[in-house]
Amino acid sequence: MGREQAFTAVEITEADHQNGLHHHVVLRAALHSAHHERIVPCITPRVSFAGLSPKGPHIMGVVNVTPDSFSDGGKFNSTEAAIAHGTALLEAGAAIIDVGGESTRPGAVPVAPDEERKRVIPVIRALAEKGAKVSVDTRHAATMAEGVAAGAVIVNDITALSGDGALDVTAKSKASVILMHMQGQPGTMQQNPTYAWAPGDVFDFLKSRIAACQARGIGLERISVDPGFGFGKTDAHNAALFDHLALLHGLGCVLTVGASRKSFISRVSDGEPPEARLPGSVAAAVFAADRGAHIIRVHDVAETRQALAVWAHMSGA
Repeated sequence: MGREQAFTAVEITEADHQNGLHHHVVLRAALHSAHHERIVPCITPRVSFAGLSPKGPHIMGVVNVTPDSFSDGGKFNSTEAAIAHGTALLEAGAAIIDVGGESTRPGAVPVAPDEERKRVIPVIRALAEKGAKVSVDTRHAATMAEGVAAGAVIVNDITALSGDGALDVTAKSKASVILMHMQGQPGTMQQNPTYAWAPGDVFDFLKSRIAACQARGIGLERISVDPGFGFGKTDAHNAALFDHLALLHGLGCVLTVGASRKSFISRVSDGEPPEARLPGSVAAAVFAADRGAHIIRVHDVAETRQALAVWAHMSGA
């Protein structure tokens, strides 16, 4: 965020999603080509997002106030434990604390909004009072509204504000928003995810949700997009999205990436459980940063911060 997007060539992808066809054209001196309008969003400097300084990547630390979190097994399910963990993540270098009260892992059972709010609102309020920049991780409009009232400055929604009332609540709140792509619902999303071409399909979906936000008065400066690694995607889909991550810069807004402790790490490695996926999570974070991600959502803040600091030093970022 605020880092210059530097390149010597541009790959233009044109896709026929209905027939599953796409082709790439690599252009030199692209700014003087007929594709100039497509490139402008990529090179337009990003502005401050949710009050963050225009320097990145920024680390978003995860606090799951749930008994069935895939990543920590419910370790921070009490209000006190969640607040303590969020405080520790702040001290470790997180720029944002993302507080969620509903597990959205594959096969997860939905949580009633009332129960979700009971879990997250006291945590959001306490962390905001400590000066934290808090994100409320929810797909429910009522939780968004109460979360912002309690001090959250970002709404992080896995359904990209497609739920009842979500667009209106967020627009009125003046909060920033992270729009994530998900195919299907958490309970069934991994059963048979199918795309014509995953990067292009995800791009088109996020473009449509940005348009919906803008129609309600939510400007690009308030929007970040997240391709949703592992949310209705096979390992091949995830790999294609990582390979074409720069494509999302064409949407003209801040890019968020969350791959921390995801199951694809263990499948391409040695079957490690979530708590043993730190090396793979850090590798994914550095890869995302190298592709221009502005916000990296992680569970292991201190380790990721160190890795990104070394990457930035070596790459001159």
